Amino acid sequence: MTDQVIIFDTTLRDGEQSPGASMNTAEKLRLARQLERLGVDVMEAGFPAASNGDFEAVKLISETVRNVQVAALARTSKGDIDRAWEAIKNAAHHRIHTFIATSDIHLKHKLRMTREQVIETASEAVRYAKSFTENVEFSAEDGSRSDWDFLCQVYGAAIKQGATTLNLPDTVGYALPDEFGQLIRYLREHTPGIEKVIISTHCHNDLGLATANTLAGLKAGARQAEVTINGIGERAGNTSLEEVVMSLYTRRDLMGLTTKIRTEEIYPSSRLVSMVTGIVVQPNKAIVGANAFAHEAGIHQDGVLKNRMTYEIMEPKTVGLDTNRLVLGKHSGRHAFRAKLTELGYDMTQEEIDRLFEKFKELADKRKELADEDIEALVAEQILRVHDVYELGYLNVVSGTVTVPTATVRLKIKGKEVQKAGFGIGPIDATYNTIAKMTGSKSKLLRFTVSAITGGMDAQGEVSVRLIEDGLVALGKGTDTDIITASAKAFINGLNRLEYLKTNPTLISDDRRL
Repeated sequence: MTDQVIIFDTTLRDGEQSPGASMNTAEKLRLARQLERLGVDVMEAGFPAASNGDFEAVKLISETVRNVQVAALARTSKGDIDRAWEAIKNAAHHRIHTFIATSDIHLKHKLRMTREQVIETASEAVRYAKSFTENVEFSAEDGSRSDWDFLCQVYGAAIKQGATTLNLPDTVGYALPDEFGQLIRYLREHTPGIEKVIISTHCHNDLGLATANTLAGLKAGARQAEVTINGIGERAGNTSLEEVVMSLYTRRDLMGLTTKIRTEEIYPSSRLVSMVTGIVVQPNKAIVGANAFAHEAGIHQDGVLKNRMTYEIMEPKTVGLDTNRLVLGKHSGRHAFRAKLTELGYDMTQEEIDRLFEKFKELADKRKELADEDIEALVAEQILRVHDVYELGYLNVVSGTVTVPTATVRLKIKGKEVQKAGFGIGPIDATYNTIAKMTGSKSKLLRFTVSAITGGMDAQGEVSVRLIEDGLVALGKGTDTDIITASAKAFINGLNRLEYLKTNPTLISDDRRL
């Protein structure tokens, strides 16, 4: 059996199912290019049958990236499979990924099908997909809660029709590591022809065990891991790519398995996903969190200074964190700025670099030094944002202990300038009330978080908001040295994303979950 683990990244598909994490086509393409640089073996670019927007994004990605397999998800219906193939047919390396639920609870309450019908449907779907491409993956949704012998029958039927990869999803994050590993071993021992195919894992993190279950599956004989950057995805998320890859890298002595991932691209990939989706990486997140390589306790600091290995099992440079960073300021030139963008993993056009450099100089006049996080915030705000329906032109806020908080706002709405003033219980509330009136938004604020991007009194503030309107959820982000201005930018960014969702519906039905 090979010791090479196939990394199947589903950030663009399952990761996008995180509430409010929908991406537009330009954002998906930029992320796809970064995944190619990262070295994933397969990227699941989307679910083409879900919407025209998803179809176009998958098609564009398929025609752009050339050194990675591009997979498209499809239910076990000819319509879905036709749509999937149409989207990926121009890929240099393509894969159709089809699925149907196999647990009794899904058969009874969702599919309303018998086991025999499920086997027949799965067989027909794999056979039909095989008529387009040799590379067909079949998934048994909710496999970890399915009858083990029935799973063997379904997988056996898929193998007979030509499936090349069999995926075992722990769809609701229910399994425990020993149990999941045992199930993989059972499938290997009792499924006819399974030695001809790759066994895959797809674990969710509802009990915080996605990485543990994936590693248990790999140890039991699976050789593909389905993962997402930062572990984003439905509910509590998916298996984290960086956790699986670095576990295999760090514990080669125990696992004896390798991947083709360029580990130094892990951190840039994490930052890009965070900026594109607006989902902040928690500070104590393994591998890529802000505190992952930070040491505050005196004993730890003393040990690390004497020998890193006392308290660090990985070197920061291994995952793309360089402790000796080039600091940019107002005297830095265009060449140094371009070099910094390249170092951070961004592949920019000259037009994009010129636009960013102008904004960089404006910010550098306000701050003495700019850290990597400041540059990344500029990229997020200037390059990765959706097409703006609303643009902030002017903001003036009056507030204090003896005055009613008042905000005067000038917005450009579809190119036309509008100005109004409004009140609130605080400066940010006054700003949001005024913007909501100007845009006619009926959205509700579900979450508001503020943090400093870097240290120092002149640090930029980063504000993240989550908005909901008519069932659509969108995240907005804004940065500025003035926290009230950053709050206004975040709100407007969220409103622009809501407008994008209204015209490009990407809400995901239960049928898309694995």
